Amino acid sequence: MRDLTHLRWQVTDTIATVLLARPPVNAVNQKMYRELEYLFSHLDLLEEAAGEQVKVVILAGSGRHFCAGNDLTEFATLTPDNSAERMAEVRAAFFAIQDCPVPVVAAVTGAAFGTGLAIAASCDFVVAADDARFGTPEVGVGIMGGAKHLSRLVPEPWVRWMYLTAEPLSGARMAELGAVVATAPAEKVGDLAQEQARSISRHSGPILRMAKRSLNSIETMDLQPGYAFEQGLTGEICGHPDSKEAVRATYEQRAPRYPSEVST
Repeated sequence: MRDLTHLRWQVTDTIATVLLARPPVNAVNQKMYRELEYLFSHLDLLEEAAGEQVKVVILAGSGRHFCAGNDLTEFATLTPDNSAERMAEVRAAFFAIQDCPVPVVAAVTGAAFGTGLAIAASCDFVVAADDARFGTPEVGVGIMGGAKHLSRLVPEPWVRWMYLTAEPLSGARMAELGAVVATAPAEKVGDLAQEQARSISRHSGPILRMAKRSLNSIETMDLQPGYAFEQGLTGEICGHPDSKEAVRATYEQRAPRYPSEVST
């Protein structure tokens, strides 16, 4: 696992916590995009370095803010000639989070603007502080991007309102719109994220990875081909010892003892 300048991480009881760490507001520069892509694309190296299996990742910001957006000093040097290479690195970071083989929970406090909102929306779901602020300021900054990620969180009329006005919404309001699954006071968001992560990590690691693969694949499918795809994955996983144990444990009304965890 290579050294990371702008990210910090730890793994405890199969839950990895990754912190965006670029003070004061965790604004993302190109190096940080590359680090995000590397870490989320190399979960096996994270597990190797930690010495244990990772079942779920919590992605949060160090300090007061989750991520206040892109580094504006780099935006100032953006040109039509260099934009393609830079934007490719941005996409790779967002897509690596979305494609991470295990569930990723965003824990948002303070600002989640622009890039910060896209990072949160790339996760499987979001918990947030009541007074967190989510926004897409791109129109006001003179660039494009973020609206498609925002559409993973809120209905289309609110996508357009947030994007065209560049006005932020609170964590509490985002929860009302269905974008955030739970809120808490800022000082309790870490505990809330841990609670959500534990509700995931109690399940089998291999089955969780299959579930993440399924959810990512069916997100853009219509109902019938999507369900057929899910059934195909059932055919793949049903012979796995963890699947057999999950069925037995449910039938016997007890906590499962997954073979994949006994052997690690």
